[in-house]
Amino acid sequence: MIMQIKQLFTQKWHVSYSQFVWLVSLYFVIAFNGLFLFNTLEAASKPEHVNWLFIASVPFFLLALTAMVLSWLSLITFVKPVLLTSIVVSSLLFYATLNYGVIFDKSMLQNILETNSGEAFSYLNVQVIAFITVLGVLPAYLFCRFKIVGNFRVRLKSFTLLNVTAFIAVAVIAVPFYKDYASVGRNNRQLTSYITPFAFYTAGYKYLRDNYFYPPLPFKVLDKTPHLLAKQQSSLTIMVVGETARAANFSLQGYNKQTNQYTPKLGVKYFSDVSSCGTATAISVPCMFSRLDRNHYDSRIAQSQENALDIIQRSGVEVTWIDNNSSCKGVCARVNSQTVEPTKSNPLCDGRYCFDEVLVEELAAKLAKSSAKHQLIVLHMIGSHGPTYYRRYPEKDSKFLPDCPRSDIQNCSTEQLTNTYDNTIAYTDLVLSKLIKLLQNSPADDKALLYVSDHGESLGEKGLYLHGFPYALAPKEQTHVPMLFWSNKLADTRFNQCIEQQRNHAFSHDNIFDTLLGLTHIQSTEYRPEQDIFNTCSTQS
Repeated sequence: MIMQIKQLFTQKWHVSYSQFVWLVSLYFVIAFNGLFLFNTLEAASKPEHVNWLFIASVPFFLLALTAMVLSWLSLITFVKPVLLTSIVVSSLLFYATLNYGVIFDKSMLQNILETNSGEAFSYLNVQVIAFITVLGVLPAYLFCRFKIVGNFRVRLKSFTLLNVTAFIAVAVIAVPFYKDYASVGRNNRQLTSYITPFAFYTAGYKYLRDNYFYPPLPFKVLDKTPHLLAKQQSSLTIMVVGETARAANFSLQGYNKQTNQYTPKLGVKYFSDVSSCGTATAISVPCMFSRLDRNHYDSRIAQSQENALDIIQRSGVEVTWIDNNSSCKGVCARVNSQTVEPTKSNPLCDGRYCFDEVLVEELAAKLAKSSAKHQLIVLHMIGSHGPTYYRRYPEKDSKFLPDCPRSDIQNCSTEQLTNTYDNTIAYTDLVLSKLIKLLQNSPADDKALLYVSDHGESLGEKGLYLHGFPYALAPKEQTHVPMLFWSNKLADTRFNQCIEQQRNHAFSHDNIFDTLLGLTHIQSTEYRPEQDIFNTCSTQS
């Protein structure tokens, strides 16, 4: 037996170019596209009259297409490097899709590329390494043992024969089943997102095209002369950008566990119907500060024009961004910004991450050394960033047990996973309460704190974990986000009652741009009062 295994890993097999591509293509279909085939079967089985011949044709159709695409990607000369690399990449993609329900579209790819090394390594565990080794590295090594015979001319002939054969196969399958393919594809557009690795490669092409091949857009100044309203009062506005907090797990939302123990005692107002702009930080954070709404948001356009922070800063308000996450995603490019360094000398940090209480320290330090009359400070939390939820709160704040101290969260029980995530929400509530107390002690006349999460999170519902699902298909858990508001003006009865009436209305990240301008008392041509959540109440107070 040992000799047979040794022979398997040392023997060389002689094959033609087309044989090699067909074999690798077959492996792709069998090893990495089971979810695509299963989802296609499920979609095609819904009609009353199921065409089983059509369903049976799908694997062969996919095989022929895969062979054609792989042959063109490899360009005859680079067949082994391209195909073997694709096998390893596909094993990683398939792991993420199989275990977390991740779909690799352009937005998800952008989120991945903007992830720092600390976040990336948080996904590594023994199961990931074993999965990639078994389905990726070892098969790639075995295919490496194949020797492709023939010179370039022979390979070119084999390449041509492969493509002609594959094209004929596609045509023979597509013609009689055209209506079935068109119907299933039109009604289930997400299916192509499961084809591994080509959905990822398509997303990669779109990302490179949009970010590197398109000519840069000229930068657009939205308002050259914004100004503060005629007010003698000093003001301090804190905008807290949450991370991966879903509304469903806030006791303020009606959740049956006490995840909001601290902020209700301080009189915060909770907004129960708020939607995010995206399902990933790379989209949601720039979008919420952009003049563009969700339906018209385009990252290229957003990056080439001013955002809310730029306008507020030009009006004379001191704007600062303090980050305890991966980055501000370009939002703070033109304002004062600082990133918390996770040095081990700080008891709130472990060398790779810092607990969000570090933002309380940073805010206190900032307020102590600033003499600005009007300030806007944005605090970007690490919040409930997964999959290592257990690293987002100190052990002493493990309120809900047993928790899940591991990154392969799909292997935790539902109770453990939920407890761990709930601990992150409870810890966020503690941090927010400490930030509000800092505000209460500030000498500023007009003080306010607005907290809103960038997106939500899936915790195993419908087999989905984490976030980043295409927005049109995303479950509510990934788009329904919490929003909290505190202001010293809430002591005014009329203002308090007005906010109370507003807090159950439907809002979204589209409202943040104008709400920030309103909170900081900015007069601007870009300000739309009907989009400002607090405008009605401010005019009454």
